[in-house]
Amino acid sequence: MLPAGMKKNEFSKQSAEALEQLMEAYGAIVMRTAYFYTGDRHLAEDISQEVFLRAYRGWSSFRGDSSVKTWLTTIAINVCRDKMGVRMFSERPTDPIKLERGRTWDTETEALKKLERSEVLQFVLALPPVYKEALYLYYYLDLGTKDIAGITDTPEGTVRNRLHRARLALSREMDKEGEER
Repeated sequence: MLPAGMKKNEFSKQSAEALEQLMEAYGAIVMRTAYFYTGDRHLAEDISQEVFLRAYRGWSSFRGDSSVKTWLTTIAINVCRDKMGVRMFSERPTDPIKLERGRTWDTETEALKKLERSEVLQFVLALPPVYKEALYLYYYLDLGTKDIAGITDTPEGTVRNRLHRARLALSREMDKEGEER
């Protein structure tokens, strides 16, 4: 697998070859991102295809000001936001970091069942969307606050604030749950 912060010049100059490299390097990240936003595996697959189609079409105009990972994540989030107006969660979301390309249905289904029981994820999913988004991009995709600010088109201070508030809300809810047990 290719390093996460690769720049455009590290990929082929030919769009078709670059697309293959992009899919190999970032296919799982795009799929996980789409699944995190939609909660629907099939819709996430459709979104992933759309993301790479847009990347293919826009490869020659991508200036490379950000890493390829940040660029693709931005495309993925924009496609997800477009689709979310049409369809909301139809499956109960699970930990998107475990969704990988190429798994068989039985293995994937079994993994999803186990992950649905993830308590922390259930607390994260109960947070407001801006907090979920900030936590996902920061912890699951290992993006910095500057990259997240660019992806979400918000000031970096706002991203840091959302992360801080999300951590506090998560801690508060988990403490409350612990007291009830």
